[in-house]
Amino acid sequence: MKTRLLGFAGAIALAAATLTPIAPASAAAAPDIPIANVKAHLSQFQSISNANGGNRAHGRPGYRASLDYVKARLDSAGYQTSIRSFSYNGATGYNLIADWPGGDANQVLMAGAHLDSVRSGAGINDNGTGSAAILEAALAVARSGYQPTKHLRFGWWGAEELGLIGSSRYVSSLTATERSRIKGYLNYDMVGSPNAGYFVYDGDNSDGVGSGPGPAGSAQIESTINSYFSGIGVTTRGTDFDGRSDYGPFIRVGIPAGGTFTGAEGRKTTAQAQLWGGQAGVAFDRCYHSSCDTTSNINDTALDRNSDSIAHAIWALSGPA
Repeated sequence: MKTRLLGFAGAIALAAATLTPIAPASAAAAPDIPIANVKAHLSQFQSISNANGGNRAHGRPGYRASLDYVKARLDSAGYQTSIRSFSYNGATGYNLIADWPGGDANQVLMAGAHLDSVRSGAGINDNGTGSAAILEAALAVARSGYQPTKHLRFGWWGAEELGLIGSSRYVSSLTATERSRIKGYLNYDMVGSPNAGYFVYDGDNSDGVGSGPGPAGSAQIESTINSYFSGIGVTTRGTDFDGRSDYGPFIRVGIPAGGTFTGAEGRKTTAQAQLWGGQAGVAFDRCYHSSCDTTSNINDTALDRNSDSIAHAIWALSGPA
């Protein structure tokens, strides 16, 4: 997740480790997303960072190696992938777009996460977690043989940490007709914070404060995500569309959005600690934008729950209207 801004080489060898399989799922029921699979992707991001100067930032070799890793996994699973390049701050950046064949091309459900880190570290929670979780959800679609009514698209964004650059370039590249086809955008940025909270983007502005509701349809996304958490006995709290992540370019053009967030540099309150556990008075992520944001900087329970919530939202929102 970028700092508060209200505006806006080469492939690596893939790991040979075997990932945990999942059972097939029907259109009515999302599969469980094995946390072992998500963490295997995080280990790859850490190894990529270690081999490329200690980060995965825009314009650095670690970013492109991360993108190549994700693309190779998706290509092997049968996705139609494309790399969209852009220039920013004198360096080439990249977005990765992956489409699952089939579904109504005029009814697109999209899920996205930024793939870049800051230059000070590997960026495993911020935002390896979101990137790995949506990657595994995409692979679960392929493994389960799911054939949704809507067309599924996934995006991994470059240069988010510099001001939502990659996602902004993607949205601005779309024609008005292409934008109108995207019926919902799910954003996942930091979903495994060590002192985790359980925040869902407040699509209906139910608390009456902050940035206001998202575009029409955002309340349905929020309700769908909340239904998963209520089903496992986890109380959520709303978080505003405050312009800090890649939903920003989408909501600015009227595309409904939602997603989850487990907290960044803000400190957990006493009330939140009573609700979710963890330490009051301590940042949700003490390693936010620092060198200690490694694979040791993850709350497995939060990562597992959020990964499953992603699958729940994709299955629920891409099925029959």
